[in-house]
Order: sequence, then structure tokens, then C-alpha cells
Amino acid sequence: MLFSSLSFLFFFLPVVLLLYYPLRFRRWRNGVLLAASLLFYSWGEPRFLPVLLAAALIGWLGGMVMSFFPKQKKCFLVLSLVLLLGNLFLFKYLGFAAENLAKLFGLPVAVKTLPLPLGISFFTFQILSYVIDLYRGKIRLQKNPLRLLLYVSFFPQLIAGPIVRYQTVEEELVCRQESLEDLAAGFQRFVIGLAKKVLLANSVAWIAESLYAGGDPSVYGSAALWLAMLAYTLQIYYDFSGYSDMAIGLGQMFGFHFPENFRHPYAALSVTEFWRRWHISLSGWFRDYVYIPLGGNRVSRLRWIRNLMIVWSLTGLWHGASWNFVLWGLYYGILLILEKLIWGKALEKLPVVLRWLYTFLIISLGWVLFNLTDFSVLLDVLVRMFRFSPSNWSMILADSPDLFNKILYVPIGLLLMFPLPKKLTDRSDSFPTALRCGLSVLLLILCVIWLLSSSYNPFIYFRF
Repeated sequence: MLFSSLSFLFFFLPVVLLLYYPLRFRRWRNGVLLAASLLFYSWGEPRFLPVLLAAALIGWLGGMVMSFFPKQKKCFLVLSLVLLLGNLFLFKYLGFAAENLAKLFGLPVAVKTLPLPLGISFFTFQILSYVIDLYRGKIRLQKNPLRLLLYVSFFPQLIAGPIVRYQTVEEELVCRQESLEDLAAGFQRFVIGLAKKVLLANSVAWIAESLYAGGDPSVYGSAALWLAMLAYTLQIYYDFSGYSDMAIGLGQMFGFHFPENFRHPYAALSVTEFWRRWHISLSGWFRDYVYIPLGGNRVSRLRWIRNLMIVWSLTGLWHGASWNFVLWGLYYGILLILEKLIWGKALEKLPVVLRWLYTFLIISLGWVLFNLTDFSVLLDVLVRMFRFSPSNWSMILADSPDLFNKILYVPIGLLLMFPLPKKLTDRSDSFPTALRCGLSVLLLILCVIWLLSSSYNPFIYFRF
């Protein structure tokens, strides 16, 4: 079930809110959220629910045995990690690994690729953070399996993050304080995210898919492919950040406060800065649980380079079992090393506009690697982009008559990806809560009208 679906907006969410708020006791409210979360996860694919339950059970049992047998807790930590990562490998990477080993050694090995459970990368990383932080002594043992299951399965962040660490919500699982202010602020944040997804991401997604699917290379020349790159760059930002906004808003409506996942990443002036602003929960996860344990940057230069390349190879693989994702991860690992060692100081001396153009171009080209999973198609697109062959726009518009109208959303997306000036932000924050909620209702109505008039509602991160 998508947050941007009519069934969620007009059935699921209102029913959960109506059941939740009249209840007096925390355990009853948690029970409503747990039941709603399990229903949400099993709505479209109930066969995946046992996978989620099994992963949560592994995390809970791992924590229990580590606490009851402290002298052997490292062994139980390793066992928990093996089981959790093995579960992720089985569903997400087994077919990919078998296929490549078969090609490498010329073996007639065929492994059927299993269907990918929704959000398995997200909830697996959350459980891993729980058992690792428990081992490190950063959190307390959660003896109640239902409470831990609620943390793992909580529907706002279950499918597409942000990756919420147990430490973030440890207290709120037990003694959070809901308020009308949080409910109103959460609703406003949810609607902003919905608008980013429905009004902007869906519109520019149509451009990217139409142009990348173009058949005759002589028609879809360089300009069309650069436009497709730009459209996909905007799509993935408004799609994913919009979903994160909706998740943060939903959590706040129920008294939970999730960390920010995006901070205007396309306003960054270097690739290093971009990754401090994009998918912050994932970057922080790899930093704290992989990069720093490997030694971080407090090692020799060669080992630091090794650490960085390991982290970015894993970051690429986290997104999917495909070589284009590995290439995408290595692309960023190399860029970050080069910025640090070679041109980073020179970059800082350039005018702000040039620094931004450099960063935005590098990031946008990276999304081409990310988007096109077929290597032959990827190579063909890159060659045509830099061959600078003409595009036959009359034929392109004949094939896709709605393209011209959709292109109008590109400059809107480019404008809104920058932070608003502080004066405008302060002025909007000073509006009465009732007025801000009223404006949010109007924006919600516009989104609903948009959804009713179109059946096109893709979501990129469902496949992760």
C-alpha cells in the first residue's frame, strides 16, 4: 500500500487515527499501531509477512541471549548478524551471486530468484542496529517482543525509511506524549511530502520513462537523453524525499519523532556535502556500523581508501542485486577520494555557481548509472548523450503528446529543490496553526484530484 494511494488516504489512515486517539493506555495504543502495521505490510503481499516476523524474532532472541549470557554475547551477536544478513542475502542476492559465479566458472548452475519482500533492506538494517547497539551497551534490552516488533514494523517508516535506530525511539515506544501540535505539524509535513510525490515526482517520472523508452536512437538524440537524465534526477529526489516527509509526518501524528533524511541535497556544493544531505539515515548507518569499525579515516591513506571503497561498494549493493548499483557505488567512492586528495581544495576556491554546477552534473550523471540496470542500454545511452546527436522533437512529441505539458514541471522542480529564503520560512512559521492546516487541506485536495485523474503513481524505492 502506497502512502499516495486513495485506499491509504481515505481508509487506512483515518481508521487508524480514529482507533488510536480515543484509547487511554499506552499499551492499547501500541497494540493498535502494531496491528495496523502488520495489516499495512501484508495488504498487497501477505506471503512476505512471515519474513518480517522471522527477522524481528531473530533480533529479539539475539538481544535476549546476549543479555542473559554476557560472557558469550559476542558469539550471539555474530550469530544474529549471520542470520539477519543471511536472510537478506537469500531473498535479495542469492540469484545474483549464483548467476555471476556460474558465468565466472562456466558452471551450469541455475538458482531461481526469490520474490523480494517489501522493505527488506530497511527493516533488516533497523534490526541490525538494535542488536549491535545492544552489544555496545548504547541501549537497554527490550524484553517485550511485541514492542520490538512495533519498532521493526511501524508502518510509516517500514517500506522506505528513514532507517530509524532503536536508540531514537527507545523512550517513545514506552512514554511518548502525543499532542494536538504534533498532530497538526505531522499532518502538514505529510501533505508536503504527498505533494512532492504526486504533483512533482509523478510528473517528471513520466518524462524520464517516456524518453528512456524511446525506440529509434536517431530520433531520441542527445538533448532528449539529457532531459531524461534531468527528469530522473528530479524524480528520485521528490519521490524519495517526499516519501520520507510523509513517513516523518505520520510518525509525528502518533507521537514519534524520526530523524531528517534529506536536507536540500541538490543545493550541495560538493559530492562530499551531497552525501551529508542525501538519505542521511543510510549514510549514517554505514558510517557508524561499517566505516568507523573498519578504522574510518584514522588509519593509513591506503587503508582509508580501502575502507571508503568497501563502504561504497556495499552502499551500491544495498540498493539492489545488479552490477549497475555496484558501479554506482564505486563511482561515488572514487569521486569522494578524488575530492579529498586532489581537487577538493581547488573546488572550494571556485565561485559558488561553478561549484554547484559541478556537483549537480556529477550527481545527475550518477543517477543514469543508478537508473539503467541493463549495461548495454546504459552504455548506449551514455554514448548518445556525449555524441551530441540532434533530437527530432516533432517525432518525439508525436510519440508522446503529453511530453510538452510535463516538461513545465522541470523548472518548478529545479526551483523548489533549493531551500526557501529564511525570511519566507520565518514568515510561514508565524502563520496561525489553523491557517497552516487549512492550506494543507487545500493542498491535500489538489493531490487527491491529481490522483483521481491519473493512474500513474510509481514509487522507485519499493524495489529496495
